[in-house]
Amino acid sequence: MTEIAKAKKWLVLFGEKVIENEEYLNQLDAAIGDGDHGSNMNRGAQALKYKLESRDYDDLPDLFKEVGMALVGKVGGASGPLYGSAFIEMAKKAKESTDFSDIVSAGLDGISTCGKARTGEKTMVDMWSHAVDALNEGTLSKDVIDEALTDTKEMKATKGRASYIGDGSIGYIDPGAQSSAYLFIALLETGVLDD
Repeated sequence: MTEIAKAKKWLVLFGEKVIENEEYLNQLDAAIGDGDHGSNMNRGAQALKYKLESRDYDDLPDLFKEVGMALVGKVGGASGPLYGSAFIEMAKKAKESTDFSDIVSAGLDGISTCGKARTGEKTMVDMWSHAVDALNEGTLSKDVIDEALTDTKEMKATKGRASYIGDGSIGYIDPGAQSSAYLFIALLETGVLDD
């Protein structure tokens, strides 16, 4: 399977996981946000599915840019610009590197810049930074992803809508971290990282 075919398979599976877990993502968001993260991400996933199934891509930068634009255009709330920025930065990095550690790291930079967020603030940045560290070390696994989710659960939100409830956010998984977990689980399951 070619690199592009694997990447398409990865992103299709990510979309399927989001669609399948729409209600769960809404429940997570209802606890500490406005309850629509699953619905917003579902719209993006449906658009992604249509884009990925309706055309071929010349290279990874082309694929990632299209994904980024689809997510910016279709996902509501803060998540659209955040995921969109991630994939647009990944597209830029993929022009100069085929190393997925570098590419995902660029995605993290895009999210951090767009959302002005750092690790420890109970956002999707916490999941992405765990994933980048693990990718750099060659240790990304389902256990690492689960651990990152558990870590966000115990954090107090200091960024985004969840920060409005302060200590009330402790004990809940961040919905953006959860949807990002689906992205990285799909990455593992589709063998994109395999040689």
